[in-house]
Amino acid sequence: MPPRSVFFVASECTHFVKAGGLGDVVGALPAALRALGIDARIVIPRYDVIPSEGLTHHRTPLGVPLGTGEAWAAVLETRLPGTDVPVYLLDHEGLFGRGYLYDPPGAVAADNLVRFAFLCRGALQLCKYLGFFPDVFHVHDWPSALVPVYLNTTEAHGALAGSATVLTIHNLAHQAKFPGADLPLTGIPWSEFRADGLEDHGGVSPLKGGLYQATKLTTVSPTYAQEIRTREGGAGLDGLLRFRGADLVGILNGIDETDWNPASDPWIPAPFDADDFFGKAKCKQELQRELALAERGDVPLIGIVSRLSEQKGTDVVLAALTRLLDLDVQIVILGSGDRAAEAYLAMHSQRGGDRFRAWIGFSEPLAHRIEAGADLFLMPSRFEPCGLNQMYSQRYGTLPIVRSTGGLADTVENYDAVRGLGTGFMLSDLNVDSLVATVRWAVETYRGRPTDFRAMQRRAMRKRFGWDAAAKRYAHVYDWAVDARRGKP
Repeated sequence: MPPRSVFFVASECTHFVKAGGLGDVVGALPAALRALGIDARIVIPRYDVIPSEGLTHHRTPLGVPLGTGEAWAAVLETRLPGTDVPVYLLDHEGLFGRGYLYDPPGAVAADNLVRFAFLCRGALQLCKYLGFFPDVFHVHDWPSALVPVYLNTTEAHGALAGSATVLTIHNLAHQAKFPGADLPLTGIPWSEFRADGLEDHGGVSPLKGGLYQATKLTTVSPTYAQEIRTREGGAGLDGLLRFRGADLVGILNGIDETDWNPASDPWIPAPFDADDFFGKAKCKQELQRELALAERGDVPLIGIVSRLSEQKGTDVVLAALTRLLDLDVQIVILGSGDRAAEAYLAMHSQRGGDRFRAWIGFSEPLAHRIEAGADLFLMPSRFEPCGLNQMYSQRYGTLPIVRSTGGLADTVENYDAVRGLGTGFMLSDLNVDSLVATVRWAVETYRGRPTDFRAMQRRAMRKRFGWDAAAKRYAHVYDWAVDARRGKP
């Protein structure tokens, strides 16, 4: 039997505030768990970018013990839109009323340890306040990684002592480290400042402490769960993750198959499905028209929707851009990030004629139109814990060209020309020559093997990436964690 209750403690939740994939998971998984009969709830900070209008205000403030004394927060409550999942927001103007989530633009918030210690300790206080004692606390990345530490220290003999913890790593590269002298500000005892705890080269690492203290660990794809145990993929924590390897599971993220459905997507010019591709041809034509590209049905149109960064392989794409365009393709890019990459793409877009266009920034409707109108989707990440766009692309019959890493390897089936199988094209080495060769392979398949290409599109569109399967796997992990916490075999 799965546990009866799970409390998500997180720094992001889509529908309210989101910086990345963490927010997508927290905004979707609890609803899928509710469908399994689990009382799943969420707590996040009430950043000032989240309007308070329409939220229920609890009358009594919440006291949160920290090293400097007791801090006080207002408790606001609502529901995850379209669901019955309760969402609680801790409102502390001094800590979260700053116009940003983690750091101000171009700078660092020096008190982030205190800000997110407040979230972690506040979540535990909130449970007592509500009379809600969950079987499992599900925490996410470094901002909520102190929850297991508090449960094993300050709460070790309290009403929450029997609660298990599951810590999900969304991206191991996103760590945070703070001066060792700041530890007393959290109220965590100095006994936890050790090499097999919070101490990391003289600083405080909430993630490291949480990885030691959490009952069980997960990450967002099976392949990434293996990669982070290696020196190359472990971001300095590979030894710890090998040590905890028996407690570490990779569970592939899902996507919202209602939002990303070409048969009913309101943001694309024509609907289509795996049995009728007429609408996809219309989407391609309209995308070419919208971006002032040549309206050619015969040219392979390659889409990229991405953060512009080294992780995403943007530097290699830019270095290969001229050679890629020489393959007689069209390329459209939607993204932002690295300023130099933005400037280069903006300049190249102005000179791109009818073959290349870049849109700097982000537009959700345009992202949908690129997924629907492109023939191929380029995503050559150096590492990718899970990735979502390669799943969106397959839903729209837009075959991904990806590097074989992390969640990309788990969700894209490499084309097998002998058997005519696959749902995309993979490269193993991330360099210009390898990238150009793999794109050429995809383009030649599009032009020279149209029957195979169409069969791959249909196969990709019929795959399912919803949250149902992931929710069932998480339910098993929660059950495993509760048994381990409470001493059951």
